[in-house]
Amino acid sequence: TLSSSSAASDVYKRQILTLSVVLFSTIWTFGLMSLFRLPIYSVSTMIPVMLIAIGVADGIHLINHLQLMILKHPDWSNLYLIKEMFTGMWIPVVMTSVTTAIGFISLLTSQVFPIKYFGLFTAIGVMFAMLFSLFFIPAGFILFGLPKVVRRKSSFINPGFVGDKIIKAKKIIIFATAIIIMISLFGLTRVWINSSFLDKFEKGSEIVQTDAFINKHFGGTTTINVIFESEENGVFKEPEILTTLYSLEKEIKGLDLVGNSMSLTDYLCRMHKVMNSDDDRFYAIPDSRNLIAQYLLLYEISGDPDNLWKLVNYDYNRLNLTVQLKSDDTQALNQVINLIDTKRESFKNSGITINYAGSGYKSLVFTDLILEGQVKSIILSILIIIILLSFMFKNIKVGFAGSIPIIITTIVGFGIMGLFNIPLSSTTALVSSIAVGIGIDYAVHFIERYKIYSRETGDKEKTVKLTMEHSGTAILFNAFVVIAGFMVLIFSVFPPNRALG
Repeated sequence: TLSSSSAASDVYKRQILTLSVVLFSTIWTFGLMSLFRLPIYSVSTMIPVMLIAIGVADGIHLINHLQLMILKHPDWSNLYLIKEMFTGMWIPVVMTSVTTAIGFISLLTSQVFPIKYFGLFTAIGVMFAMLFSLFFIPAGFILFGLPKVVRRKSSFINPGFVGDKIIKAKKIIIFATAIIIMISLFGLTRVWINSSFLDKFEKGSEIVQTDAFINKHFGGTTTINVIFESEENGVFKEPEILTTLYSLEKEIKGLDLVGNSMSLTDYLCRMHKVMNSDDDRFYAIPDSRNLIAQYLLLYEISGDPDNLWKLVNYDYNRLNLTVQLKSDDTQALNQVINLIDTKRESFKNSGITINYAGSGYKSLVFTDLILEGQVKSIILSILIIIILLSFMFKNIKVGFAGSIPIIITTIVGFGIMGLFNIPLSSTTALVSSIAVGIGIDYAVHFIERYKIYSRETGDKEKTVKLTMEHSGTAILFNAFVVIAGFMVLIFSVFPPNRALG
């Protein structure tokens, strides 16, 4: 047994070495970003959290292997044990780091630059952590001495014991996994995308309260600009076209979350009413093209024409309809766009095309880019990982087997989001790539150790038990450390970061 002071000193020694790896890799990563003069986006602030969760993994596996070698070969010299740690673990450490980096590099498929940079520099940080783990930790043990090890008694939490139970209950485990996958697939159908900027803040924050006040007393803070275009000059002086447009605008104003709208039709209806003794019956589009042209000419020469040119161009073949909404929620934005799209065909028959712009539409486009990038990154990363594992282990079956856990994890992760009504946003969209990047490590370490014990024993059940005792312990510790690393995000004041955590 160890005295409490020496045991504590030994624990601190291991902690300092593993945490130094994280510290140095984080400094190098942000130093590299600074070198290339890249800005730090909101998503970039999560890079240190990623490196804390991921960077300690290599150290855990290295130290776990070293401890097992100390117990198995107490007569070996310190230097020889450290050499054995390096030679026995450098291949899985490199493989896991490369596969983790690929999970993040796959985010380069995104067309959103903050996510591109997040993926690229997190991957670089992972590779820095690999280099520090392989060289700094062994050097640290040479300088400060090996960790002292106490042989643990077997218990119900012993991975070898768990491995024995898994072998006996393999059919139940496979059946339970299938049930979980089916439930998750149902949840997957309920996943929805939210581009809302305000949902990223606490309900009681100043920006949310200010937005609510403006939405209550004014037209709305979110805008969609609907651009109607035609190749024919003067088309937006035609009564039939303007009447159709006015009818569409009235339908849009009838939607619950629409606070106001403004287009050329509002000017014409108001002028027509004023020119007819302010009679409400004349608040409509004039049925004469000449009368419309006269009203517009009158406004040009007597009013402020700059206001008019914000709604229509000089040739009257391009018109802007501005819609103000009281919410920037994706569902509210889509409600307006879907209504307008139902009228697209009738405008097309008149030679008019419809396009969108504005702050609300930009957020929708941003969301679509995130979704498209995530689908591409998931598919690409899984394919690359299958190829890499097949190449590393020289067996395509192993490549597919190693990818099964991350495929299931991705399905379950998004399934949970759907079941608990957690929207897919710019932050939570990263979950799959992170899960792929981190999750593949466990499979690589398990398969690598399984391969070694399989050659030694030639018995499947015994191999599983031994693998669970060796890599299973490190995987459990690694998982708890990763979980703890991400749990830090729960204390974030930024709701999307909490959801990600």
